[in-house]
Amino acid sequence: MTTELTEITVIGGDKTGLIARVTTLLFERDINIEDLDQAVRDGLFRMSMRVDTGEMSCERDELREALSELGRELGVEIQVRFPSDRETRRIAVCVTKESHCLEALMEAAESGELDVEISAVISNRGTLRDVVEPTDIPFYDIGDGKGSPDEDRMLDILAEHDVDLIVLARYMRILGPKIVFRYEDRIINIHPSLLPSFPGAAAYRQAKEEGVRIAGVTAHYVTTDLDQGPIITQRAFDVPDDALIDEIKARGQPLEAEALLEAVELHLDDAVAVHRGRTSLRDGADPDDYQLGLSSTAQDANPTEPVDDDLDLSEAPGIADD
Repeated sequence: MTTELTEITVIGGDKTGLIARVTTLLFERDINIEDLDQAVRDGLFRMSMRVDTGEMSCERDELREALSELGRELGVEIQVRFPSDRETRRIAVCVTKESHCLEALMEAAESGELDVEISAVISNRGTLRDVVEPTDIPFYDIGDGKGSPDEDRMLDILAEHDVDLIVLARYMRILGPKIVFRYEDRIINIHPSLLPSFPGAAAYRQAKEEGVRIAGVTAHYVTTDLDQGPIITQRAFDVPDDALIDEIKARGQPLEAEALLEAVELHLDDAVAVHRGRTSLRDGADPDDYQLGLSSTAQDANPTEPVDDDLDLSEAPGIADD
């Protein structure tokens, strides 16, 4: 038996009985719900499900039409995404001024390192237009001249290109719920710190001011809570004594691109799952194929056993049984 985990997302106003209507429709077609998550933010309701359509008693088009009809009746938007809808998935890359992550993604897509089509580059400023225009990738400046983006225009672009994944490649704006909810677990951001430390703006400056000896970068899924989404990959680097902010940034930028590419690859390979705010490798994914955190050399340098052979963790403060 082949299990196909299909994604269904419901977006709209919060209504009594909405969840029951959708789940009943699926049950009647022999579709089993493997995972369900829901949230409400700023009056907008979102429900996302991963369902097993391997033995459903209807055709794909019939399911799409039934859910669309139910959505019209309830006044909500229902999206259905089958895992095999197309072989090469489409991504939109969102940028502001820094080009290193965008250029790494473009090079990886061009070389075949990532089996993906970059369908659009979306920016809240026009700074990187010259980087994109020599290619066939459409560039969209949705900013108002001061950097504030038009998110309704962004949604139109994402829908026009039927985007599977949004990659924030140093995009310096917070996405609102109407985008995040529609693309739950399909937005990846790269943040220049070892989250959860130093969230928000000027992370390298925060690290400098706190005097850290080890800094790093984190690729994570985006949620409506700033820089608190499930962590996918991280990279770390040493911070020399008295290093300037520009020196810290120079050490971090290459790792930003590396960690972001790795996270995108994990997502495209369907190798990572999200559960209760954490990510983990799916069954069948080989951890040796990916570098989630430290390199193998750094891992080999880490101790794996306590120095004290008689160490009893049950006696450690806060660990002993109540």
